[in-house]
Amino acid sequence: MIYIVIGFLWLSICLYIILGGADFGAGIVEMFTNKKARHKTHEIMYESIAPVWEANHMWLIIAIVILFVGFPEIYTTMSTYLHIPLVLMLLGIIARGTAFTFRHYDAVKDSWQVLYTQIFYYASLLTPFFLGLIAAATVSHSINPDATGFLDLYVYSWLNWFGVSVGLFTVALCAYLASIFSLRETRGKEELLLMIRKSKQTMIFVVITGILVFATAYLSDIPLLMWVFSKPLGIMAIAFATVALLLILRALNTQKLLPVRALAGFQMVMILVAATYQHNPDIILLGNGQHLSLLEHMAPPKTIAALGWALMLGSLFILPFLFYLMASFSKLRK
Repeated sequence: MIYIVIGFLWLSICLYIILGGADFGAGIVEMFTNKKARHKTHEIMYESIAPVWEANHMWLIIAIVILFVGFPEIYTTMSTYLHIPLVLMLLGIIARGTAFTFRHYDAVKDSWQVLYTQIFYYASLLTPFFLGLIAAATVSHSINPDATGFLDLYVYSWLNWFGVSVGLFTVALCAYLASIFSLRETRGKEELLLMIRKSKQTMIFVVITGILVFATAYLSDIPLLMWVFSKPLGIMAIAFATVALLLILRALNTQKLLPVRALAGFQMVMILVAATYQHNPDIILLGNGQHLSLLEHMAPPKTIAALGWALMLGSLFILPFLFYLMASFSKLRK
């Protein structure tokens, strides 16, 4: 049953990065669009995320519940040593959702719309950035329970050059996903060309920040290159992600966009596999040489069994309706 629980945890993280990432990326793409095209980008992004934007956070909630119930020691470690970026990320999610709601559904359209828009932009940018900081901290040996000072325990555990680079990489991935996912929401040639241009720009941003991640890992003595490229699985994952990128680029150039969403989602899965397979099932690598493992630091077997059954039964009720919701609002590009 433990492998079923781990499978749901990994699936929920993947889906949150893909769907929630595209959600956050909508604000990032709009933020970095020139003023002349911003209104048009705003309408495209709204069509892309409005029907299901709140449902995307379900995957984050599932991941948190799985950690809280099934892996309490891992949950406690993360919420203790990474409480600052976690709180900032959650505040960003709340601020972004609130701003999005008032921005689109406020009965009175006045100067407050400018404030709502700015909150939406910056919350969309900073929330995935802090998510990247948290992810980097779990694998960079920067969390040291033996440290004594406040800064070493609760700040430098996540605020470092490697964490910043992973945060920027996460922002780039979100913008890339939003650009790709919005392609089939366009109406007319002008909108399509605008989003194709945005997709190519975010591709470049992803590549640059990806190189920055490897550079800062090397300077920080984090064996990221070894983790990714020392075994065939990592090499294959990177190769598949690269092939998917080339196929997406070809689809953009030919404007045959049917497979781009699936290819972009596949890319994210391959990136996650490449980054995590070497130290799996160790989910947190500590600075004192120890680690927290999904297999060694789990809840009692009865708790894991109950959690596994709850996840399987719950998915039978939730997933069909969720996919029906997404299918109901999806549009075919004309």
